Amino acid sequence: MRLLRFLFWSAFALACAPIMVLSGVALYLSPALPDVETLRDVELQTPLRIYSTDNRLIAEFGEMRRFPISYDQVPGDFVHALLAAEDDNFLNHHGVDPMGLLRAASELLQTGHIQTGGSTITMQVAKNYFLSSDRVFSRKLNEILLALQIERNLDKHEIFELYVNKIYLGNRAYGIEAAAQVYYGKSINELPLADLAMIAGLPKAPSRYNPIANPERTKVRRDWILDRMLTLGYIDEASYREAVNTPITARNHGANPEMEAPYIAEMARLEMVERFGDQAYTQGFNVYTTVDSGLQDMANRALRDGLQEYDRRHGYRGPEARNPDITLEQGLELLKGYKSLGGLEPALVAAVNGDHVEIRLRRDQQGVIKWDDMKWARPYLSANGMGPRPGKPMDVLQPGDIIRVSRIEDDTWRLAQVPEAQSALVVLGPQDGAIKALIGGFSFLQSNYNRATQARRQPGSSFKPFLYCAALDKGYTPASLVNDAPLIFVDDYLDSIWRPKNSGGDFLGPIRLREALYRSRNLVSIRLMQDLGVDNALSYIERFGFERKELPRNLSASLGTSELTPLQIAQGYATFANGGYAVKPYLIDRIENRYGQLIDYSKPPVTPELTEQQQARLNAYVERQGSGISERPAEAERVVDERTIYQLNSMLRDVVRRGTAVRARALNRNDLAGKTGTTNDQKDAWFSGFNPDLVATVWVGFDQPSTLGRREFGGTAALPIWMNFMGAALEGVPDREPRMPRGLVTARIDPTTGRSAPPGTDGAFMEIFKQEDAPPPYSELEMGGYDSGGAVTPLELF
Repeated sequence: MRLLRFLFWSAFALACAPIMVLSGVALYLSPALPDVETLRDVELQTPLRIYSTDNRLIAEFGEMRRFPISYDQVPGDFVHALLAAEDDNFLNHHGVDPMGLLRAASELLQTGHIQTGGSTITMQVAKNYFLSSDRVFSRKLNEILLALQIERNLDKHEIFELYVNKIYLGNRAYGIEAAAQVYYGKSINELPLADLAMIAGLPKAPSRYNPIANPERTKVRRDWILDRMLTLGYIDEASYREAVNTPITARNHGANPEMEAPYIAEMARLEMVERFGDQAYTQGFNVYTTVDSGLQDMANRALRDGLQEYDRRHGYRGPEARNPDITLEQGLELLKGYKSLGGLEPALVAAVNGDHVEIRLRRDQQGVIKWDDMKWARPYLSANGMGPRPGKPMDVLQPGDIIRVSRIEDDTWRLAQVPEAQSALVVLGPQDGAIKALIGGFSFLQSNYNRATQARRQPGSSFKPFLYCAALDKGYTPASLVNDAPLIFVDDYLDSIWRPKNSGGDFLGPIRLREALYRSRNLVSIRLMQDLGVDNALSYIERFGFERKELPRNLSASLGTSELTPLQIAQGYATFANGGYAVKPYLIDRIENRYGQLIDYSKPPVTPELTEQQQARLNAYVERQGSGISERPAEAERVVDERTIYQLNSMLRDVVRRGTAVRARALNRNDLAGKTGTTNDQKDAWFSGFNPDLVATVWVGFDQPSTLGRREFGGTAALPIWMNFMGAALEGVPDREPRMPRGLVTARIDPTTGRSAPPGTDGAFMEIFKQEDAPPPYSELEMGGYDSGGAVTPLELF
């Protein structure tokens, strides 16, 4: 009997010893464990997202793709799939599964390592949020203790939500919503049972069961989970059969932006990093820009179509690769190494026939190029010359060629090529400087160099309106005569002579200021700057947003020899469009945190026209912040007399009606104004134009300056892009001709003298004058009562 009692108590002691040891370890470790209450306020790393003003996703930045969701947003089938895969006893246990732990303990004793883990979902939450992934006994014990604490402090729904938002599921996807977006391009709520089961199988080993890299292995794992769901009664036999017979269709969907504006995205990213450092990528900021998605789409099409049209005018440079001896299969394999650029798809020439070419594209697409859509392809020789016209498709392409094509419709394509010339387009709202659309080049993938903000190029004659504005503000009128005649400048120090000339090489003699602007006469601009004084003229021009150091301190500045960006030119033209106010371009409208709470918002100075709208906007933001009464919107500074602006704009409208931008008359609008610009040897082509609602600047040129061709000017290379954009942007929008300000009058003028016209004068027309500069009626001239005061006296007529 004594022996039995001894054996009983010995066995009892042996059984209790591990429990006592574990309890002692638990008591020792517990004070050092983190507070699980912090899980209620946990902030997961969430990427930076950039949106348009109309809430369309532009881009996403960050190492982790994550879209946190609540438990209520998780589909029931996914809940069951995950429980079947990871922890079918989750709803019943208190954080720890004893049988799973016994398996783990057995492995530890036998091998010295824990292979299967035995972790419940709650234990994985403890590990993912608080611990490392080291497979050691102390970490596993901490995991158990934390799991027990988590179960005491949080309910099952909260624990499940923490788990599905944290787990890594491959391809930079963290959390189940991100996985659904990455693998299927859809929300988790839109996926069928088969796809939900596939995602539920990823937490065990995201790389091993990656559905893109290992679809066969993934299907085995998914089907096992479906079988478990059937066994556990989560699904019926019919659902099971349908799901297991569904193929794995996952592919990488990237960030899935809803619009194309990569240069805008990069500008916003840089600004956010400047403000928040590396936290910009992890804190879940949502950045809402001023960009209008509709205008951006129109700008994309206009710029790309314009560059391709320019490119076709100069001939075909040939296929991107010639592979005459490869098989179709080899060609298709080569094609995988080419990416879409600026909407142009890579294609393999499969066969060349008498009147068409058969092509193969990526993703097993087939198509044809008809002869009419490729006969433009004369061989490129230089910017000024092309070879003979091709007579048949074989003169242009051969089987095995890798080419670029643009879609016409369905399986019909047009032969294309990636332009070597580049372009930039900037669109501003003139009342506050908001960037409405911006493109920095043909393809961001090809080159992330942002020509709209970084390329400093000479604006040529598109700079002249700033000088003319200075002249009008200093007493000149649109009717003032200035001599369009040769000038010679001798520089003794440099031992050089400068003989400026007009683009056509001719001279028109005395010419009215209005006509000189719409005909873009260089010698008139030089004489204006001479008369105003270089320093005075440049000081005046600074008010349009230019820095003095950017403007050359010599007469050549009158011809646009400053090196400026398209964004700077657009900013200057905004002052013309808004009636004389200085505005500064801005891109970020507001910043919100991951919960939609307002972090910050822009408060740009605005013109009086926009004050009421801006006040409503500020009131709405302040109300969201709950921070009292909104401040009054800052009013933009008036920098030019509205009468001067009205006169200048009427002259710039003549550029469109009868000058170097006369092609824009095709838009059939009366409220468009602007100016072309072309630099020496046609290295840069510009057009900047506006109406009261939009300002748009277009630049075309090569990154390494070289001629665009002797027939290429601002009116041929840049203006068509501007027209395509403005025509689409203003379609259905009524004309907005500006109201004439007080203090202006009109008078009937003799075009040859700039003075009041005698009765019966041929070609007499009405001109706009400030009251103090208006010529007297012809009757007073006859009586000798008119003192010109220099306002209409020709400068250096002889």
